[in-house]
Amino acid sequence: MNLSAEWRRLRELEWRELDIKEAGGWPWSLQLGCCLLALGLAFAGMNWYLAAPKLEALEEARQQEQTLLRDYRSKAAGAARLPPLIDQAKELEGRLAELLELLPNGAEIPALIDDISKAALDNQLAIEAIRLREPVNREYYTERPFDIRVRGDYHRIASFLAAVAALPRIVTQHDFTLAPAGGELELSLLARTYSDVDGSAPDAQEGTGDD
Repeated sequence: MNLSAEWRRLRELEWRELDIKEAGGWPWSLQLGCCLLALGLAFAGMNWYLAAPKLEALEEARQQEQTLLRDYRSKAAGAARLPPLIDQAKELEGRLAELLELLPNGAEIPALIDDISKAALDNQLAIEAIRLREPVNREYYTERPFDIRVRGDYHRIASFLAAVAALPRIVTQHDFTLAPAGGELELSLLARTYSDVDGSAPDAQEGTGDD
């Protein structure tokens, strides 16, 4: 193989007159170059047609893998926190059950009114009125408001309020008004007790005294 002769043939070659049909008579180096070029083009075409979509799918799979790993770590962390949360939920359910036991149902409202009346009489107060209002339905409970009006001296009124707050059923006290009345003090307030939404309403309102 004479490289100088091959180089001379390339230099003397009329490039404009090359015919692909006469490729067998071209210098071997030109034939080799054309083969390498054709091979490169074929490889690039195959890469574009076959490999590129696979690479895109691979990249999407990698991204999906990262997303799944993040979800897995998040769920694994949540699962690790689950037992303490279950214990807290059980504790809250127990506390809720205890609170529900302190809520009177509709049938127990008259007895609760009697207890309030007894607390007023025990403290030697004159009962002006203890009258139920219409129940108010909330989303998770029924609110049962009632007006209380009693009369007596300051210390007996204070003892009465403490006795109402200490009743075994939940009774909240609102809108206090304390005013002189015939040498004594008259207390007016709005009290509320609460029932579970399943509690039945009392058949009729009951009151003691006059407005």
